[in-house]
Amino acid sequence: MQTAEIQRRWLTYFGERGHTVVPSASLVSDDPALLFTVAGMVPFIPYFTGVVPAPFPRATSVQKCIRTLDIEEVGKTTRHGTFFQMNGNFSFGDYFKEQAIAYAWELLTSSEADGGLGFAEKDLWVTVYEDDDEAIGFWKKIAGLPDERIQRMGKEDNYWSTGQPGPAGPCSEIYFDRGPEYGPEGGPAADDTRYIEIWNLVFMQYLIADVQSKTEFRIVSELPRKNIDTGMGMERVAFLKQGVDNMYEIDQVRPVLDAASALSRRVYGSDHDDDVRMRVIADHVRSSLMLMTDGVSPGNEGRGYILRRLLRRVVRAMRLLGVDSPSFPELFQASRLAMRDAYPDVEEQWERTSRLAVAEEETFRTTLASGTTILDLAVEDTQKKGAAALPGDTAFLLHDTFGFPIDLTLEIAEEAGLTVDRAAFDRLMLEQRTRAKADAKAKKRALADLSVYSEMRAAGETVFTGYDYLQTDSRVLGILLDGLPVDRAAAGEIVEVILAETALYPESGGQAADAGAIVGDGFELEVLDVQRPVKGLISHTVEVRSGEVAVGVPATSVVDPVYRHSAAQAHSATHLVHAALRQTLGSEAHQSGSFNKAGYLRLDFAWNQALSAETRSELEEIANNAVRDNLEVTTRILPIAEAKAAGAMALFGEKYGDTVRMVDIGGPWSRELCAGIHVRTSAEVGLVNLVSESSVGSANRRVEALVGLEAFRDLAAERAIVSTLTSSLKTPREQLPQRIESLVAELKAAEKKIAAFEASQLSGRVPALVEKAARVGGYLAVVEDLGTLSSADELRSLATSVRERLGSEPSVVALAARVGDKPAVIVATSPAARERGAKAGALAKQAATVLGGGGGGKDDLAQGGGSDTAAIGAALSGISATLAG
Repeated sequence: MQTAEIQRRWLTYFGERGHTVVPSASLVSDDPALLFTVAGMVPFIPYFTGVVPAPFPRATSVQKCIRTLDIEEVGKTTRHGTFFQMNGNFSFGDYFKEQAIAYAWELLTSSEADGGLGFAEKDLWVTVYEDDDEAIGFWKKIAGLPDERIQRMGKEDNYWSTGQPGPAGPCSEIYFDRGPEYGPEGGPAADDTRYIEIWNLVFMQYLIADVQSKTEFRIVSELPRKNIDTGMGMERVAFLKQGVDNMYEIDQVRPVLDAASALSRRVYGSDHDDDVRMRVIADHVRSSLMLMTDGVSPGNEGRGYILRRLLRRVVRAMRLLGVDSPSFPELFQASRLAMRDAYPDVEEQWERTSRLAVAEEETFRTTLASGTTILDLAVEDTQKKGAAALPGDTAFLLHDTFGFPIDLTLEIAEEAGLTVDRAAFDRLMLEQRTRAKADAKAKKRALADLSVYSEMRAAGETVFTGYDYLQTDSRVLGILLDGLPVDRAAAGEIVEVILAETALYPESGGQAADAGAIVGDGFELEVLDVQRPVKGLISHTVEVRSGEVAVGVPATSVVDPVYRHSAAQAHSATHLVHAALRQTLGSEAHQSGSFNKAGYLRLDFAWNQALSAETRSELEEIANNAVRDNLEVTTRILPIAEAKAAGAMALFGEKYGDTVRMVDIGGPWSRELCAGIHVRTSAEVGLVNLVSESSVGSANRRVEALVGLEAFRDLAAERAIVSTLTSSLKTPREQLPQRIESLVAELKAAEKKIAAFEASQLSGRVPALVEKAARVGGYLAVVEDLGTLSSADELRSLATSVRERLGSEPSVVALAARVGDKPAVIVATSPAARERGAKAGALAKQAATVLGGGGGGKDDLAQGGGSDTAAIGAALSGISATLAG
C-alpha cells in the first residue's frame, strides 16, 4: 500500500464520519515558541487550550512535521526521521475515549477491500496509563483484547502534557508486533524494536498546574470540555504495509537512497556503515526539500541554520561514501519525483528549491576545502608536537565556526595517524547545547501565557477598520500588566490593551505596526506597538500618558496620519520593487521576505549573485516609472484558488486562509496576496531610492530603499555633498569623478614616497642601535626606548633588522616606543639565545605587565602593550634584569 493511498484512506475514513478535513499546515510553525511544526496537533493548540474557539467540533488532518532533536539517531533505527507525517483525528469537546478507541480499532483492522488498513488483530497490542481503568474497559469491550495484550505504563510513557500549566491527560498507544525475528516476546514494555508504536490516543481531560517535570505536576480539575488528540505515524504504517524493514525504504524515501547508491556505486545492504549513510541522505534530502518548499532558505540562524545543517550532513555522508563531486541535482530530483503526488507544491516550487539546494552544496564544498586547509595545518602542528590526538577545541572550532562535520574531522585525522580528543569535543558540544537549551527555556518562560487572552478572544475577533478609517470608536475588552489581567491602568504604566475594534494596523506581512494613540474620557494612551498575540485578536502595547483607563470603558483608536501615509508609501513601493526585480531578472527572482515601515523598505529575493550597478539603476528606473505612470492600486477579497489562478504572488512563509486579500498595482503589472496598507495610486509613493544591495545567504540577496520624503532627504543630502565638493575642488559637477580619481592617484603616489622615505629613515637607525649592543648575562642585548614612532610595524621592523645584524651570537633585542599615546614593546631573539632559554613571548608579556597591559607571542618574536607610557623605562629594565639573571 503506497503512502499516498494510506493518506487517502485516512482522510476518507474520518471525513465520512463527520470530521472536517483540514489541510496540512506549513512546516513553519505559527507558535512563537517553536521553529517548526513538530506534531500533528500543533496547529490545533489554540483550540485545545480554549484561547481560540474551535471552528468545528471534530477534525482530521495529515500534518507535515519536522523534528531534529534526535538527528544523530537518523539512519540507525527503523523509526527516527527528521521529516514525518502525522495522521490525526481530533475532537474538541465532542466525542471522547470510547469513540476514539472505536475509530482507531475499526480503521486499523478493517480489511483493505472495505477501505481499512488491514492489520491483523492478533498482531496489535496497546499500552494505557497505569490508573486508566476506563480506557482498559473500552479496549476490552470494543477490541476484545485479552489482559496480556494491554500493558499499563507510567507517566513517563503514557501521560501527555505541553510541559506547561494547562490541559493534560492520559494516553493509550497501539503497537504492532513485527514477530520473533525482531526481538524478544513480552509486548511493548519488553522491546520497542519488535513492537512498533503506530498510533497514540491522547485523552485530554485534566487541567494541571505546578509543573515541575514530565512526571511531577498537580491535577487541578477536570476540563469542562474533554478533547481527543490522536496521531498515527504515516511512515511507520507505510513501512509495515509495504513489507520493508524501516521508514527509509518506503516509496517516498527509497528513491533517494537508490540514487545515493547509484552515485556512490555502493550496494545498499552490503555494509552497515554505508547503509546508515544512505539512510541519512534519503531522510535529510526529503526533509530539506519539504522545508525549502515551505519557504525556508539555508542560513546561519533559526530555521535556516537547521536546514543548512541537514544539507551539509548530506554532503558529508556522500563524501564518506566516496562521492566528492556535486550530487544534489540527482538526489533532489529523486525526492521531487517521490513526493510530488502527495504534495503538488513540491512541483510548483521546484525551480526555487533546486536552485537553493545546488547553491548550498556549492557553498559547502568551498567551506569543506577551506576547513580541510585549516585541519591540515592543525594536523601538522599536532604531529610536530609529537601528540597522538588532535585537540578537541580545534575539532569544535571547525564544527562550530566552519560547519565542518566531526565525522569528517575524525576521518582526516585517522588518515594522518591521529585520533581526536573526542571527550573534549563532546564536552564543548554539551556546553553549547546546554546554553542553547537554557536560552530556549528562558525564551519560553518569557512568552506570555496565551491563556490570558482566552476570555477576550471568546468575545469574538477584533474588527480591524484601518483599511477605511483612521480612527474608530470602540470599548476596552481587557488590560494586561506584565502578562496578567488587571482592571485598570494609571499614568506612567505600560500595559497591553485589547479593543473590540481598532483602526491601528498590527505588525504583519512585513509591515511594521501603526503609530498612534488610544483616547477616551479622561485618559490618553500612546501606542508603542500593535501585535496579534493569538489568531483573531489584536493587542496594543501602550504607555498611559495621562489619566486612568479601565476595562469596559469607551475608547477611540487614532492612527497617526503622517506615519500611516509614509508606511503605505513604503509598502506599495515594496510591491513596485518586487515587480521590477521580476521584470529585470525573471520569475526566479521571487520575494523571500520583506520589511517596511514609514519611509523605508527591505526586500529579500531569491538570487545567487550580486547585482551590477547597471541592474540596480534599471530596477530603480522601472519602479519610479511605475510611480510616474500613476497606476491604480486596487484590493479584492476572493478565494485563494481564484487569486492564484489570476497569477497573484504569495510570500514564502506567510500563512493564508481559504479567503485572501489580493492587491493589484496597475492590474496584473503587480499582483500579490497582501493584508498590508497601501496607497490609492502609485504616484502617491512619491519616489523610490535604492540605497543598498547585499547578500543574505548563498542564494538570497537583499535590496533596501528609502521612499517618499525620506528618499528625497537622502538625495538632498547627497546633493549637498556634491555641492561642497564642487566648491572645494573648484570643479564642475560632471567632472568630479575624474578629478577625485586624479587626486586619489596623486595621494597614493605621495603615500608611496613617504613610505619609502620612512623606510630609509628606519634603516638609518639600525647601525646606531647595533652599536649599543651590550653584554647582559650570557646574551648580547639591545634594550632601548626609541621615543615616538608612527606604528608598531616600524618597531617590529627595527627589532628584526637589528637582530639580523647581531649575527649568530645569543642575542636579544627589546625595543619600546610610544605609538599613538600608548606604549608598545617588541622583543626578538636569535636561535642561539632561545637555546640558552631566552623566550621572546615570556619577555614581552613581562614587559607588558609593567606597562599595564598584556602581550605575548612566539619564542622568536613577540610584542606587548599597555596604557602607562611612563613605565617604559621600568619595563625595559625588567627585561635586562631577567636576562642578567
